[in-house]
Amino acid sequence: MPLSASNQLSLLYDLLDEQQADRIGYTAEYQQICRLVQALQENNGLSESQLQQLLPEIDAYGQQGETAANSADHITANQQNIENWMSAIQQTTLK
Repeated sequence: MPLSASNQLSLLYDLLDEQQADRIGYTAEYQQICRLVQALQENNGLSESQLQQLLPEIDAYGQQGETAANSADHITANQQNIENWMSAIQQTTLK
């Protein structure tokens, strides 16, 4: 059963929150972030939201994280971005 857009947003938020708190990210988590972003980009309910504009940045974060030599440094370097993305996710309402 596929996840609803609301569930996808919750999962994306949880992944970002966990990485931010723990300062560690695993390859599977970064891959999941990329899959969630792709699914959300295809969702018409997000077409004009602030989050829709940020999804390419989140995708780039996920792709870079997959190959980062040091996950903690990657997360720390994106700390402000992660906070912005989490805020946008919280403010997103689905149509």
